[in-house]
Amino acid sequence: MDPNLKDRISSALAGCGGDFADIRVEIAESTRVAYRGGRLEAAAQSRDVGGIVRVLVGGRWGIATFNDLGDLAARLREARDCGAATAEGGDVRLAETEPVQDDAPAPMVSDWRTVALADKLALACGYSDLLMGQPLIKDARASLSERFSQCYYANSEGALIYDERPYAVISFSATARDSDQVQEASRSLATRYDYGSLAGREDLALEAARRARALLAAPPVKGGVYPVILSPEMGGLFVHEAFGHLSEADFQADNPQAQAMMTLGRKFGRPILNVVDDASLSGLRGSLKYDDEGVRTGPTYLIREGVLFGRLHHRESAGIMGERVTGNARATFYRYPPIVRMTNTAILGGETPFEEMLAGIKLGVYAVNAGGGQTMFENFAFACPGAYMIRDGKVAELVRDVNFGGNLFETLANIDAVGNDFRWAASGGGCGKGQEMMLPVGMGAPHVRVQGVLIGGR
Repeated sequence: MDPNLKDRISSALAGCGGDFADIRVEIAESTRVAYRGGRLEAAAQSRDVGGIVRVLVGGRWGIATFNDLGDLAARLREARDCGAATAEGGDVRLAETEPVQDDAPAPMVSDWRTVALADKLALACGYSDLLMGQPLIKDARASLSERFSQCYYANSEGALIYDERPYAVISFSATARDSDQVQEASRSLATRYDYGSLAGREDLALEAARRARALLAAPPVKGGVYPVILSPEMGGLFVHEAFGHLSEADFQADNPQAQAMMTLGRKFGRPILNVVDDASLSGLRGSLKYDDEGVRTGPTYLIREGVLFGRLHHRESAGIMGERVTGNARATFYRYPPIVRMTNTAILGGETPFEEMLAGIKLGVYAVNAGGGQTMFENFAFACPGAYMIRDGKVAELVRDVNFGGNLFETLANIDAVGNDFRWAASGGGCGKGQEMMLPVGMGAPHVRVQGVLIGGR
């Protein structure tokens, strides 16, 4: 932390003019090393310094970004002039929040900034060699990505916050080939504070190779309508992609169709269904003490006992809709103004054991490995690279080329069992929405059983 920088930020805000102003400065150190096919693909280190200022003038935002921290008052004047460039008034109004002054250093256990680049290369190279030495694996990638951001936030209402945001991820992918069959599988592991946890994870690399080989012999799933059990990994992805984005209030604020779909109090499922977003949990991918508007984070119930209970807000969307701020203003990097984003989003655990879920299914699908997904309003489609058939209450053969989709609200209503085995995903997941980089987010769920799911296959 640089106390002098905090003082200069506060001094620049003191005479900025406008109805409201804020400054966000980020100093980020990043490293990425990657091996592909046993050869070095990337080895890069960078340090990026910059910031963004916003000034609200007559209900309109003026914004300026910068890399030179020398004259912050001039950057504020530039933003103010942008906001005042038209005589036409705007309709931006911000919900009230209590200004906070705080320092939030990261509780590092093992700091990757103290590890030599040569040691990081050796770690990734060892994983790469292990993967390339496995039977039927013809291509593989092992990569390590790290980022440590020092973030300063202040506004004209008196907020002044210093926050450290570290992220590190180790990723593996393996491509298996046998004759004309080619299959790929991947695994990853993320940490917020402990570089040491990324070493000694040969088990994850080998699991990626094992999955890829197993898919070579797996038959395609037969398309149809099945009861489906979602693994915690798949359930977390489902609630994030299919429901979480609809809960982001900047999407709803000026969209009558979205508002009609997402009316608070609407019944979405059985009382066993509870969905929450919570950045205040410690050590998860999407954990933050304060969002990028200096708002303290906490839990926000989105669905409570089957009923739509809340939505995610930054100050602007909360002001438009007359609701409380939830601490979900996030930006991927200093070049962008914050928008409404999820943090750690999950289906909360229930009471049903996994074995009991299985026992109720004569013929179904157990969706294990999460792939890509697409959503359009209430409709969704997901790929599941690895799934198993369920036959007479037992997990049976592995199948591939599994795709499932449908209407979100019908699917939520068809959830008839929620497991007692909740867990957060440990993978290095990210979320894209209107900005250049993927934003770190957390996803969690127990096993979840859904009736009447349309499965696409052969």
